[in-house]
Amino acid sequence: MTEIRRELGMSHVLGIIIGTVIGSGVFINLPIVQQASGSPLMAVLAWFIGGLIWLPQIFILSEMGTAYPRQGFGYLYLQKAGSPFLGFLYVWTVFWTSDTPSITILAMASVAALDIFFPVLTDSIWTRIFAIAIISILTMVHVRSVRQGGRLQFALTILKISPLILLSFLGLGFIKSSNIFLIPHIISNGAKSTWFALLIAGVSGTVWSYAGFPNILYMAGEVKNPHKILPRALIGSTIFVTLTYTAVSFATGAIVPHDVLVAISGGFANPFRYLPFFATFAGAFLAIAAFISMVGATNACIMVQPRIQYAMARDGLFFSIFGKLHPRFGTPYTSIILQSAIAIVLIFTPGGIGNLLGYFTLSYILQNLLVYASIFWLKKREDYKPSYHSPAWKLMAWLSVIFQLLLLYGTFRAYPVSGVLAACILILTGAPVYAYFRHNHQNRSETF
Repeated sequence: MTEIRRELGMSHVLGIIIGTVIGSGVFINLPIVQQASGSPLMAVLAWFIGGLIWLPQIFILSEMGTAYPRQGFGYLYLQKAGSPFLGFLYVWTVFWTSDTPSITILAMASVAALDIFFPVLTDSIWTRIFAIAIISILTMVHVRSVRQGGRLQFALTILKISPLILLSFLGLGFIKSSNIFLIPHIISNGAKSTWFALLIAGVSGTVWSYAGFPNILYMAGEVKNPHKILPRALIGSTIFVTLTYTAVSFATGAIVPHDVLVAISGGFANPFRYLPFFATFAGAFLAIAAFISMVGATNACIMVQPRIQYAMARDGLFFSIFGKLHPRFGTPYTSIILQSAIAIVLIFTPGGIGNLLGYFTLSYILQNLLVYASIFWLKKREDYKPSYHSPAWKLMAWLSVIFQLLLLYGTFRAYPVSGVLAACILILTGAPVYAYFRHNHQNRSETF
């Protein structure tokens, strides 16, 4: 029988984590975060706090990941915590409202990044055609080999980091610019907002950009020596990405006028276009770099995310076709192909990227809330034997839960209500579907 193989080393894991996190988010969310927080300096603080609040979450995830270094992540943890229903609802929510749409958003944003060369790619049928091509090509790579996909991911990650570091250094030359020191707009949409409310809204706007750290745990069963590699890679990458995003936000706030950046909200922000001394060349440079970055993030999502549907299908609680391994390559090829196919269908969703981000953010926060709360039940299990132990785990767990509740409030302030409500409705549809699979699974068990 074909089995999942452990073929991913530290470089692959770092490439997957950083490559998943650093993608379209920083380019799309720069204007969204600045608009929600009211000023460039508040936006910088929002980006820093957005990364900082991930540390307690990463400590908890590292502990659970080393306790159960297998495929499944949230589904596995919730099932072991004693709630198969919440485990199913987690996967249902992940599949329809975050993981699959993330492939769509990333692929479309990667094509839109090239609009500096071809304006027709901003938002047209050509944007969608090229996005489909990107998803299809990367899907074929991951059907054939997890190691080959890991190598491609590492190379793309190295290429994507360079322009962000360059932008961070260039921003230092604009520290005296009046742009960065604007006072927040306390009056927002005709209603008075406090600084705290603006900050929470800004932090919520960063969720999409920081999303992706836990995704490596979807395929923990394919990581070599997971007890050492997983916690080191998770903690190290979180610190690196937080510092990078904070520096990029500061540089962008210094270079791009506040009103100009906010006007881009819902589109792709290219700070290099506003550098007076080499705007044309630098804009083209970042456009290419952003394209590579977001293709890398798309690659990581297609590689990692189908593993959770695979794990659930193997337990008889998801469509059985998702549980097949390729007889030659040892990859969950049907899960990879089907998720990519649905991502392609979502390319034609009306409402644009703004709605998709709101749709994604609410579901992602709810997923995290369930996962972090599960540790209180996992700690009581006899088979819960992690090699890494979170410092002050109860405090870290409660902080992780509280942060999600605050972000829920911020989500309704930062994104269109239509996208958020769509996510709520789709999540609720999971209950009758679970009843169907549970009934079928019980019938099969009784037969045997």
